Amino acid sequence: MLKTTRDMILPTAITGSYPRPLWYEASLQGRSFKMAMGDSLFREQYQDAVAAIINAQEAAGLDIVTDGDSRFDLAVGGKSWFFYPIERLGGIEGHRSTSQGWMARHDIRPGKILWEVQEAYQPAIVKRKLTRGPLEYAALWQIAQRLSDKPVKFGAICAPALASMLWNAYYPDDHAMVLDLCDIMNAELRELAAAGCPVIQVEEPRQHGLTTRPDCSEAELEFQTRAFNRQLEGVGAEIWVHTCWGNPNQQRVYWEVPSYERALPYLLQLDADVITFECASNGGRDLPLFAKFKTDKKIGIGVVNHCNTVVEPAEHVADLIKKALQYIPPDTPHAWGNAGPAAARMLWVWGGADPFGDATYLQGEPPRTSG
Repeated sequence: MLKTTRDMILPTAITGSYPRPLWYEASLQGRSFKMAMGDSLFREQYQDAVAAIINAQEAAGLDIVTDGDSRFDLAVGGKSWFFYPIERLGGIEGHRSTSQGWMARHDIRPGKILWEVQEAYQPAIVKRKLTRGPLEYAALWQIAQRLSDKPVKFGAICAPALASMLWNAYYPDDHAMVLDLCDIMNAELRELAAAGCPVIQVEEPRQHGLTTRPDCSEAELEFQTRAFNRQLEGVGAEIWVHTCWGNPNQQRVYWEVPSYERALPYLLQLDADVITFECASNGGRDLPLFAKFKTDKKIGIGVVNHCNTVVEPAEHVADLIKKALQYIPPDTPHAWGNAGPAAARMLWVWGGADPFGDATYLQGEPPRTSG
């Protein structure tokens, strides 16, 4: 349900993740967040880091801010994006050295960034029925929100993507494991919304990644869509879905940025109010696709690329927004189905670091972004 961005035109936000201050050295290391907040060193560093990150976003004039994913440990290639929840699930025991399919799908070998990522991640093994542990999303959001008068968005990995870093040694098939993960995430997201979180961002549905594979079937895309929506049932907040092509440690997973074309019809079936797309990395090449599909969802485009270490000139960003407006009208409810003016297909622009990895930014400049 559109709440926060209902009447906003071209609101701005970062994707979610943000570079750690160098003095923020403490980590959760698998601990419960609430328990760790009883550690005076962690508490001071964590709260100071979140305050500094929110202040930087406010100073940059962003409309919606985040806590910078400050719960994540200082780990290789954004490992905590997967492992913050994995370390807090019941039913997991031990680990394997490689994840399912990554080695074959991405031709991983020494010299590629995903080799380093794969070596560091150590995927977990599911030995028993998965159960919900102390993810504590509501507590994390509450600390950030009390530091800002602006709406604070909370983002987290989706259940289907989380399954890609698990080895199934219990369930009859991976689909059954994914559905249990969806139910766990649904309970967590419902609690987060009930605590008052205005915007929940669910990150990286698998549809667009799967369509880069020659063995991707329509049946699998349909299952992924149903599963993703299952975790959103009854979540009473404005829901955003973030998509990108993965940029761990500012390195592209794909040399040639793929297209959303095949995945887009499935992505538009997700039960979300806003869907974001990586656009800066390919100069908005996929933007014409949005003229082909009717939707009442808001579309977010990435306008700054954190894989590029040169800060984009304002004119460059403006040109990409102008290009998007050729295909995504800012307010055309009658042209896009039965949506009323409040749900019009208004363009929404975001920036920020990729939740999948790290990012850097120049002192005094806005944060970098995955899209």
